[in-house]
Order: sequence, then C-alpha cells, then structure tokens
Amino acid sequence: MSTFTGIDHLVVAADSLQQGIAWCESTLFVTPGPGGEHPLMGTHNLLLKIETAQFARAYLEIIAIDPQAADPRRKRWFDLDDAQLRAAVKEEPRLVHFVASCERAAVASSALDALGIDRGPQLAAQRETARGPLKWKISVRDDGQRLFYGCLPTLIEWAGAHPAEMLPDSGLKLLSLTATHPRPDDLFTAYRAIHLEGVGIEAGPPNLSARLMTPLGEVTIDSRGL
Repeated sequence: MSTFTGIDHLVVAADSLQQGIAWCESTLFVTPGPGGEHPLMGTHNLLLKIETAQFARAYLEIIAIDPQAADPRRKRWFDLDDAQLRAAVKEEPRLVHFVASCERAAVASSALDALGIDRGPQLAAQRETARGPLKWKISVRDDGQRLFYGCLPTLIEWAGAHPAEMLPDSGLKLLSLTATHPRPDDLFTAYRAIHLEGVGIEAGPPNLSARLMTPLGEVTIDSRGL
C-alpha cells in the first residue's frame, strides 16, 4: 500500500448550490468556482482550491443533491440522504466530512476491514469537465454512512487528472484539519492503518474542524457534531 495517504478534499454539504454560494461568500469571502454533476449519486458540486505545501492538491467541495438528476436508486455518499444532516444543512451549509487520497484505495480499505471497519466497496465514478473527464474510484458504503461522525475519511483513488490541477487560485489556504471524537484511540488506529497524515486527533465531543486562511483572515469551519 502507499506509504502516504493525505487530505484530498473537504466536503461542505449544502441544501442547494445557490445556498452554498451565499454561504461561501459570507463565510470564506470568495465565490466558488464551477464543479460538475455526479450521475452515479444524483449530486452536483462547486470547487475551490485550498492547497498549500503541506496539503498539496487539496480542494474544498460544496456539494448538494441535484434536483434535476435522476434518482440514483441507492444511498448517496457522505450521508446526504440522512434526515438529521439534511435538516441541519437546510438551515446552513456545514463541513461534514473529508476525503483522503491514496495510491491504492482498495488496499487501504482492506486495512480498515482488518480492524472491523467497513469503509465500503470501491465504486468507479467520473464526471465531465471542459478539459476532459475526471475518473476515480471511491469508497462508498451501501448505507452511505461517513462513520465516526465524518471523521473517518472516505478513500479516493484518482485515475489520471486531478481536479485541483484545473482550479485557479481561490485565495483560500488550508491551515489545519482536526478530528475530535470520544474514541480518539480508535480513530488514531484507523488513521495509522491507512497511513493517513496531516490530520490532528483530539478527544471530546464529535467535531471536524478546518482552519482556512481567507482574503480577510483566518476562518474556522466545523461539523459541530453532525
């Protein structure tokens, strides 16, 4: 397996992309760039580059259920069909999860399986862009659950181009990502199993917290136990 697994992107769930744009402009002081549609899941997104030397190729995704998409006939990723999550993001978009990139996601998933953690099968997905298709494999449970209140990352393996390579400078930089959970030792063991680096772990009530440098200074966005 790869000796390094790092943050690929942060997931901010919104009730709609229009709501996500308004949140981004008022919270992060920038306007998100275009993303695309995910026919496999019935969702669509907007993207912002947040990479630094420490978090290479990292980006932020604002994602929402696409009202124009066909019913995916399965649970959507990132708990987007969960009633509690949907009620919360209807009030305001929220950081809910992060995705970790690794060279062999199936091997990383097997390492979690050995700990009794079912991260889900690797699904092949893609979406079109003006510069050609983006293709990847991603771990999605049949029930769509994130696990550990969103603090255990979904695993992704890109084939070819990476979306961050196509994104302009957004004016945002990821400074840190911290996962807080009442079972920090279990979370640490899971991170170690997949060789995840760059994410802090603290003991306490569930929370995922990202510090970002914006054009108007430092901002922290949280999951707040969702």
